[in-house]
Amino acid sequence: MSGLPAPRGPLSEAVLGLLTAGPPGAARFLAPPEPVGDPWGEDHQLALHLCYELHDRGLPGVHAGWEWEPELLSYRRQLERPFLAAVRSEAEPVRPLHQALERLLAEPPNGTGPSHYLLAEGVRWQAREYLVHRSVYHLKEADPQLWMLPRLHGPAQAVLMTVAYDEYGAGRPDRAHHLLFARMMADFGLDPEYRHYLDLVPAPALAVVNLMTLFGLHRALRGAAVGHFATVEITSSPGSARLAAALQRLGGGPDGTLFYREHIEADAVHEQLVRRGVIEELIAAEPELEADIAFGIAAAEAVDSRFADHLLGRWRVGRSSLRSPLPDDRPCLPDDRL
Repeated sequence: MSGLPAPRGPLSEAVLGLLTAGPPGAARFLAPPEPVGDPWGEDHQLALHLCYELHDRGLPGVHAGWEWEPELLSYRRQLERPFLAAVRSEAEPVRPLHQALERLLAEPPNGTGPSHYLLAEGVRWQAREYLVHRSVYHLKEADPQLWMLPRLHGPAQAVLMTVAYDEYGAGRPDRAHHLLFARMMADFGLDPEYRHYLDLVPAPALAVVNLMTLFGLHRALRGAAVGHFATVEITSSPGSARLAAALQRLGGGPDGTLFYREHIEADAVHEQLVRRGVIEELIAAEPELEADIAFGIAAAEAVDSRFADHLLGRWRVGRSSLRSPLPDDRPCLPDDRL
C-alpha cells in the first residue's frame, strides 16, 4: 500500500478527510462525529493510529504541519480518552508491582498464546499472517518507546538508553531490529514496505501499537510506558525462542528466523537491565510512579491478550485473522499442513 488506508467508519473518514484537504488552515472538520461506540473497534483504532503516525513517519501526501494542529490534537484527545478508559477497565485488577513482575518472570507450563500455537500446530499461511500483524510495530521497533527517554532522568534514563541502543543495532545499522524484521518478511514472501499491509491489519493489532504510542506521548503516563516496555522485554526471550523454532519449521531460512534468534539472547539481558536498572532506579527517584508502572504491565497484558484471542479464535477454525486474506494465501483448516 503506497497511499493512505481506506476509512473504516465515520471517525477515520473524518481524520482522513481533514488530512487530505490540504495544509493546516485549508479545511475544517464538518460536524466531526463524537467517538462513541466501541473504542476497541476498527474505526476508532484506525482513526487513532492515523493521528499517531503524524508523530512518527508521517502519512503519504499529508502536510507535516498537521502533527501539532490544535484542531486535530483536540480530536485525537477525544479518541484517546475512551480508549484509555477501556484499557483501564480491561486491566483490572492491577496487581502490586512486585507481584506483576514475578508473574512476568514465570513461564506458564501450558502456554496458549500465538507463539505456542505456531510452534505446536501452526501452518505457513498463519505464520505469514502473524508477521503482517506484527509489522505495524516491528518495522519501527522501539520508536514508540523512545518518547520515554526525555521524560526519565538519572540512572533509569541511562539504562533505558542502553537497551534502546541494542534495538537499533548497537552501532551496526544493518543489525537494527526493524531491518531484521523486514528481511524476515521478505524471506516469507511478504512486502516489507512500511505500512504496506495497513488496510489488512485489524483493530486488535492496531491497539497493541496504539497503546505504547499513547503511553509514550504523554508525560503523565511515563510510568505506564515503563511498565509496558518492561512487559515486552521480560517476556520476549522465551517467546522469541518459540517463534524462531516455529518459523524454521514452517520454511523460514536464515533471514526468516534471524529477527527472533537475535531477541533470544538480547532480551534475556534486557530483562535484567529493565528490572534492575530502569524500574528499581526509577522508583527510587520517583516512588509515586510505582502504581503507574504496575498499571502499564497490566495494560500491556490485557491488550496483548485481546490480540492473541483474535488470532487464535480465527486460526482454530481455519479463518484468516486479517481483515481479508493475503492474496496468495488460502486459509484452511488447522490439519491442512504444508
